[in-house]
Amino acid sequence: MSTLDLWPIGNCQVSALLDRAGTMVWACVPRVDGDPLFSSLLGGEERARGLWAIDLDGEVSVKQSYQRNTPILVTRKIDDAGNVIEIVDFCPRFQRLGRAYRPVAYVRMVRPVSGSPRIRVRLRPTQSWGEAAEPLPGGSNHIRYDLPALPMRLTTDAPVTLVREERMFRLERPLVFFFGPDEPFTDDLSRAANDMLRSTAAEWQEWVRGLATPVEWQDAVIRAAISLKLCQHEETGAIVAALTTSIPEHAGSQRNWDYRYCWIRDAYYTVQALNRLGALDVLEGYLSYLRNIVDEARGGHIQPLYGLSGEARLEERIEEGLAGYRGMGPVRVGNQAYEQVQHDAYGQIVLSNVQAFFDQRLFRMATEEDFAALEKVGDRAFDLFDQPDAGLWELRTRKHVHTYSAAMCWAACDRLARAAEALGLEDRAGHWSERAATVRGRIEKAAWREDSQRISATFEGDDLDASLIQLLDLRFFTPDDPRFSGTLKAVEEGLRRGSHMLRYATEDDFGLPETAFNVCTFWLIEALKATGREADARALFEEMLSRRTSAGLLSEDIDPQTGELWGNYPQTYSLVGTINCAVLLSKPWSSVR
Repeated sequence: MSTLDLWPIGNCQVSALLDRAGTMVWACVPRVDGDPLFSSLLGGEERARGLWAIDLDGEVSVKQSYQRNTPILVTRKIDDAGNVIEIVDFCPRFQRLGRAYRPVAYVRMVRPVSGSPRIRVRLRPTQSWGEAAEPLPGGSNHIRYDLPALPMRLTTDAPVTLVREERMFRLERPLVFFFGPDEPFTDDLSRAANDMLRSTAAEWQEWVRGLATPVEWQDAVIRAAISLKLCQHEETGAIVAALTTSIPEHAGSQRNWDYRYCWIRDAYYTVQALNRLGALDVLEGYLSYLRNIVDEARGGHIQPLYGLSGEARLEERIEEGLAGYRGMGPVRVGNQAYEQVQHDAYGQIVLSNVQAFFDQRLFRMATEEDFAALEKVGDRAFDLFDQPDAGLWELRTRKHVHTYSAAMCWAACDRLARAAEALGLEDRAGHWSERAATVRGRIEKAAWREDSQRISATFEGDDLDASLIQLLDLRFFTPDDPRFSGTLKAVEEGLRRGSHMLRYATEDDFGLPETAFNVCTFWLIEALKATGREADARALFEEMLSRRTSAGLLSEDIDPQTGELWGNYPQTYSLVGTINCAVLLSKPWSSVR
């Protein structure tokens, strides 16, 4: 069983990860990129703080599941005498007074199911990246914490003294714990919490009801879609790459990165996958976020990533107060990749936007004004497509002209031509078609290796990279193009390790990679299906589904030998791959009618 066997809850403002004991081990406030309120996931051996546990005396078994089609977690515990309790965990999210209600709050409801169980509540929040937060004095029904990130208050109908002193007590009736901003809870706590639970469940189930899921693997697709939705900061529309920071890519690798920001690339793949399910609310929110990014750039440089409110500076630092996941530091906050040059971002901005020129379901379809703004992005793509960059794998000490980046720039020009056609702008359509042809010609010449009959990952180089498979998804190549067939064959032979795909097999800034990158395996599955190897594709997809955690999710990386998951979690790339492959491989709904 993977150590990353964690269950996320959230409301698109904050989130939390709970372990197999039902303990909250990771949560940040006032939003997902904030200071960890619960930090024991990165506490190393110092795991006694930065958690919120509800322990059952004499506990012998735990069973967990999500309430159907929601991120509401139900944990059932049994003790050695057969006594049973049930804990329900969620973050409130629903419409109230005509507005979205998604507070910085965590609700825990615990009830006795049978017998006379005894429980202990251990609420040990942290502040300033791992420092223990001490409760303030006083309060007959609440406990307050004056946290720098956001003062917080636990409101409860449990015996406050017993909670504060972490003493065991008999659970004889249902109890509610509301941990939110430090302000009075003026409603009846039990009634309000149960109303929140019902409204939150209804809100999520209604959202799932609108998804166009495939007939096969529905559970996997729905869970991936809900988790992708949890990665969106609804206030601004930004989509984070993962809910965590500094989970290493493999043991002792030092490849520990903060993924709690919005990568233009990751967000593009996320909206692409959710579009296939018809989740237009995520697309619309993200397009609003992107329009602000493009406006701020004023036709100039686009960074690979931004903060949740569009912040440009995300300076990276190491926090010494936390030892790191399983003691494997460093713990990084911020991400210096914001300074990098990654030209594929221009293509991903255009590709994310192009649907808005065609989709009449959207509240706001794209206009000529939007097209004019995107043309400036396209100009940058055309000017820079054959210039060196750090590439999609964000190499920190090397630059090359990467084929993937160039192909994304080609896609920017190609899709701008299509958008111009949709708007009836024939002269602009011709302009961008010519530019797309120029970029294509350069790629086909500079990246082609005649001796091995394949495309190289870099211009004038001889590199293998799993991103070359994406030339099919971008429609740069068709499945029957012999140039793609040769490239796919070389990539599979050079990078496949059993059932898993590496990103690349050469040394980078940190040496040779040891783990496979989950989304690359999903890219391979898509290519296998497109090139007629459907049985292989289905078998490999089933293998990947078997690698998911108990919550039905995946992290970024996997050890090809042991199957252990590594890297930040849950990771949008991996969830995107689950959705895309399920939609691609599933039999049609007509087959069951």
